[in-house]
This record gives sequence, C-alpha cells and structure tokens, in this order.
Amino acid sequence: MPLATKPLIFFIIFASSLLIACVQAKVHHHKWEISYQFKSPDCLKKLAVTINGQTPGPTIYATEGDTVVIEVKNNLLTENVAIHWHGIRQIGTPWMDGTEGVTQCPILPGDTFIYRYVVDQAGTYIYHAHYGMQRSAGLNGMIVVKVPDGFKEPFTYDREHSILLNDWWHNSTYEQAAGLALPGKQFTWVGEPHSLLINGRGKFNCSLNVGGTCNSTNPECAPYMLTVVPGKTYRLRIASVTSLSALNFEIEGHSLTVVEADGHYVDPFVVKNLNIYSGETYSVILKADQDPTRNYWLASNVVSRKPSTPTGTGILHYYGVPRGRLPTNVPPMGPLWNDTMYRFNQSVAIHAHPSFVESPPSKSNRMINLLNTQNRVNGVMRWSVNNVSFDLPHTPYLIALKNNLHHVFEQRPPPDTYDVKTYDIFIVPLNPNATRSNSIYKLEYGSVVDVILQNANTLTANNSETHPWHLHGHDFWVLGYGLGKFDPESDPKRYNLKNPILKNTVVVHPLGWTAIRFKADNPGVWAFHCHVESHFFMGMGIVFEEGVEKLGQLPTFIMGCGESKFGN
Repeated sequence: MPLATKPLIFFIIFASSLLIACVQAKVHHHKWEISYQFKSPDCLKKLAVTINGQTPGPTIYATEGDTVVIEVKNNLLTENVAIHWHGIRQIGTPWMDGTEGVTQCPILPGDTFIYRYVVDQAGTYIYHAHYGMQRSAGLNGMIVVKVPDGFKEPFTYDREHSILLNDWWHNSTYEQAAGLALPGKQFTWVGEPHSLLINGRGKFNCSLNVGGTCNSTNPECAPYMLTVVPGKTYRLRIASVTSLSALNFEIEGHSLTVVEADGHYVDPFVVKNLNIYSGETYSVILKADQDPTRNYWLASNVVSRKPSTPTGTGILHYYGVPRGRLPTNVPPMGPLWNDTMYRFNQSVAIHAHPSFVESPPSKSNRMINLLNTQNRVNGVMRWSVNNVSFDLPHTPYLIALKNNLHHVFEQRPPPDTYDVKTYDIFIVPLNPNATRSNSIYKLEYGSVVDVILQNANTLTANNSETHPWHLHGHDFWVLGYGLGKFDPESDPKRYNLKNPILKNTVVVHPLGWTAIRFKADNPGVWAFHCHVESHFFMGMGIVFEEGVEKLGQLPTFIMGCGESKFGN
C-alpha cells in the first residue's frame, strides 16, 4: 500500500468512528423550576425545596457519553441556588460542577441557569443543592448512567430499581444554620433527624403532637413499595443524600450482593445489610427467593451516632401478595450503632472487580496529611482541617484564578500536615482554638497526590465522629483504612496497590484514618469536603486547584457575584 494512502485511510476510519459516536450519543433536555412547596414526606407538613414540585427531584437517565442539559429556574423568592452533579467528573466543563463559591456564582432568585455536561462514565450518581444547607431542605435526586450498547457488565439481573436514602428535619434550614453560627452556649446543634426517608417517604409519629399539621393517612407518606416477582433477580441502585446520618440499609430476610460503588465495579461480596454514608452510591443484587406469600421490610437505621430517630421503613412487595398487607415481623434494627469494627470491616472488604482493576500509580509526588478536629474560632464552634476552618469566598475560585483576582482569597497556602508525632488524637484538643481561612491547595498539574484523612477526638471527651469525604472532579483510589493514628513510616507499606476500589466519596471512621490517591489531571478548581452538611457549613473542607491555566476563556454566564459582577 502506498504510504500516501495510509493517512487518508486512517482519517476515514477516525472520522467514521467519530460519526458513529456522535450518532449514538444523545442529548437529554430537562427543564426544572426550583420552588418551595408544602410537602408531607413523613406525614408532617412543612416547606420543602422542590424540583417541579417534587422532592426528591426527578431521576436523570442517560447513557455513557450522552450530554445532559438542564435548564434551572430559581423560583425561590429569597434564596440563591446551585446544584452539584455528585460523581460526574466534569472533564472539560469545571464551571458546570455546581459548587457555589468554587466553580460558579449562585443562581439568583428569578434567574435561569443552564447546566450542560457529558456523563462520561456509567454508574449510579446523585445530584443535590450546593448552596447553604438546601440539600437538607429537599433539593436532591439520583442520576443513573447506563452502559453503552454492547458492553457486558460483570453481573446479570432481570430488572432494576433505585433507592434514595435521606434524613429529614421539621425545623427549617434557616433555623439550623442560624443555630450553628451562634457563639458559646448559644450554639444550637441541628439535633438528630426527625425521620429517615426511603425514596422520599417516611413515617413520623403524629401522636407526639409537636405542632404543625400531621396526617398519618396522607398518601405522600405511604411507605415506599418495592415490587418484585418471585424468582427474579434485581439490581438495586442505592444512594445516600443524608445531611448528617450514616445509615445501615437492610431488606428483611434477604442477602445483598455488592457489585458497584460510586460508578466502579466491585469484586462481589455478600452482606446481610449495607452500611452507606452520605454521598455514597452502591449497586447491590437482590434475588426474590424467599417465601412469596408474604411481604418484607425495607429498613434504614442510623449507625455511628446514638440514634433517637425511628427506623425508616419501606416494603418489599412480592407480586401476588395484597399490596396493603404489612410484614408480620418487626422491622430489622440493623447492627449496633456503635459497632465501629462492623462498619470498618465492610469498608475494607470493598475491592475493584478483577476484570476492571485500574492500577494506581506506584507512588505519589505529594502527601497531604489532614487532621479533622472540632475547634472554636472567636468562641464559635467550628470544624477544622489542620487547625484551619474553611470559608467560601464571594468570588468563586475558578473565576478569580482565571482572571488573576488574587486579592479575593488568601494567598498563603494552607498546611500540608500537622504535628503528627506529638498530636494525641484520643483526647480533647489541648488547644481548641483554630483560624478561619479561604486559602486553597495548588497542585502541580498531572501530579499524583496522596491524602491522609485522620480523625481525632472532638471537644467532647471520648467522642469521635464519622466523616464521609467527597472529592469533586475526580475519582480516587482507596489505598487503606486504619484505626488509631496514621504512621507515615509503616502504614504506607500496607497500602493496597493491587486492586483498590475507585470512589468519589469515602468514610473516615471514628479515631481512624483513610488513605486515598488521585491524579491531579482535571483542569479546574475542586472542593474536597466532609459530606455531612452541617460539618461543611462549619468549615470542614478544603479546595484543590490544578491546571487552571490550561482552560480557555470561562463562560460569562457563571459570573455575576463578588468581583466578577464588575466584568473583571
């Protein structure tokens, strides 16, 4: 073959492949109106932030490689809005991450913003508000990204269902946020949730007479019913958008096989029940192989915090059994709430599927050691990372960095580590005071970064909390977990470099540590924070910047706040 014809043939093949990909990829258009509506998800009527009158919002369905376009109109009269597409990496579109103060200005009341992004990876994901504490008010939902035609997943099933788990409060997010910001003894914690919801439905005890309108017969709070056909196999996509609670999910009398976590295939393992932390998503396989003449409970229980919230329930309904027939047993109570080892062991059991292992780099270019502590700043209770409590700026970092507005946030870099040798994680901090800052971590583009998340005792003796950490714009390898204090000399030698799972959200257990590794290869500015909403509100987060100089001109429609409203 003449050499001159080879480039032509290559071009024809490349163009044909590109044309096929373009033909196969679809564009999914959605039009959403965000508004307050009176809803009764747990039978008590209260105002909720809704999408087209719904909470949870509609599930977004797409296939890997498709484009999603969502026109969002903010009909909240007095509040801004921003929506984060949790788990969607926004490669090439960092301004669509939906993180107010980081990647975009919020959507003002009465304004419309159009999100447009590609779902580049099949899996189970979520979306939720990323402004103030609106996630807790009901602005959330699921994203289901299917595999492309012809791709064979490493498991089979007949049908699938999605299950969104949440916790729910009767007091408004305004009240909650105001209480968290009060100094000294006036500080008011959000408290434990009043109810646990399964697909937006729960059951509050109306006889408690807490005020307001409570109607236990309201169809809005009828239990979610998952109908199965005897003998069939089901994929359940399970996600948590809780604002506080770590949960344990169980289906009475049935085992669950874990097969996917945060969009990545898992080496399958069987559990009686699933521990799931805020921001996490899983797929499990359920076989409808029990007595088909009765119904069974779906049960959601609080773990890791002493629960005062009743079990959240739904019904597994075997087709042919009367739908109104309740299960005969009491709902499963799950494991002991303070059994840390039970949860720890389930965490370490999650590995990449043997046929889908993406090996991490053998070593990193930088280690960032993050100590999570509870502190005070000027008498106000805050959460801190390496003794720095995080604040969001008024001008989003992405805009500020791209337009050289360096004065809008602190330029002194935050600390990469803490006094690892002398800090005692098992006692109340000897120096409870911290500082507030909006400085960010600047990463070398293309570098490999290790982050060690270290938990410690809070300001209360003999207390350490569970923190699920979420990284925007990336998936990361989970290299290891430990109980106690991380040893930078010995613990890295025990990292799992063979088959670590890739995730976007990972838990740090009480008085324990978690090690992750990721490539700083997605140009943009990305939040990394505790997914407990009150904890992030109180300063438990950081921000990474990488390769912003590689981005072209930013779209003007993400601007309009802070100094960006002056056209800089």
